[in-house]
Amino acid sequence: MNRLPDHATETAMKWDFMAVWGRWSSGLWLHRIIRVILGIAIVVATVVADPKSTADPAASPEDRAKEDLSRYEYPSMENIRWKAHFVRPEENLERLFGKNWIAVARFNRIDRRHTYPGMTIKIPENMEDIQDYTPMTATYEKAREHPRYILLNITEQWIGAYEYGRLAFSMPAATGIEGHLTPTGLFRAEAYHRRHTSSLYKTHKGDAQYPMDYAIRFLVDQEKVSYWIHARDLPGRPASHGCVGVFDEAMQHRVYGVPDEPILEDAKKLYAWTIGEALYAEDDGTQKLLPDGPPLEITGELPTRLPQSPR
Repeated sequence: MNRLPDHATETAMKWDFMAVWGRWSSGLWLHRIIRVILGIAIVVATVVADPKSTADPAASPEDRAKEDLSRYEYPSMENIRWKAHFVRPEENLERLFGKNWIAVARFNRIDRRHTYPGMTIKIPENMEDIQDYTPMTATYEKAREHPRYILLNITEQWIGAYEYGRLAFSMPAATGIEGHLTPTGLFRAEAYHRRHTSSLYKTHKGDAQYPMDYAIRFLVDQEKVSYWIHARDLPGRPASHGCVGVFDEAMQHRVYGVPDEPILEDAKKLYAWTIGEALYAEDDGTQKLLPDGPPLEITGELPTRLPQSPR
């Protein structure tokens, strides 16, 4: 049997209930406020620490180099209209540009293995503007008396091969970084080695010495350090420890397994042209001195890297 409460007891029960409700509701509001503050903090932290998830496209924060090739200034691009393009996960050079991918790769001084989602490249507004793109002049007076003459422009990250002063062909290059600059001046191609490897540096896997296929030596300095032009990765910017690298996708396929079908073979082309048809035909792959090698002139300084993209 239950007994109904009298009026005083009922009033006390109401006050107890209101007190409990007040404490509970104030705790609920405090809990909601804390949740809102935490939510705001998480969003702010995400924007700062992980811009790829909330901000406009930018280089991936996991990419230590934060590659944005649109930040590199090259004088030869001054009169070419281009825009910056952020490479998305489903994109690569072939998918973006079809048969024009080689022209875009050369324009950016980059190979296919280094064109990855999260980086920014330069795209010309008119593809016709870069079909025959080269920063090198069609004629070069200093080379006029030489059957073969190599000119490297560090500012442009580009090599020109001249025959009696006329440009025979040219190609993008990757020279030394700050602290490991490629030496400037007038040198001579003095040795060649088709399957040269670095004695100082390994591949990024660390399981082999870095390959330097189709190597042309042009200097041994006072510390007995050798400088070569050779096949290497081209990431679209200065990248070496002083040597000069040019395209060779066959080497990349052998070492890294990509690309599936190597096409760019500038290192082989420059090597064969430098040593001449006769020596190339009998080349057994061992290192040899190069008699009467062509002059190699290296000029300029590192290209300017802007604090942010101009486009």
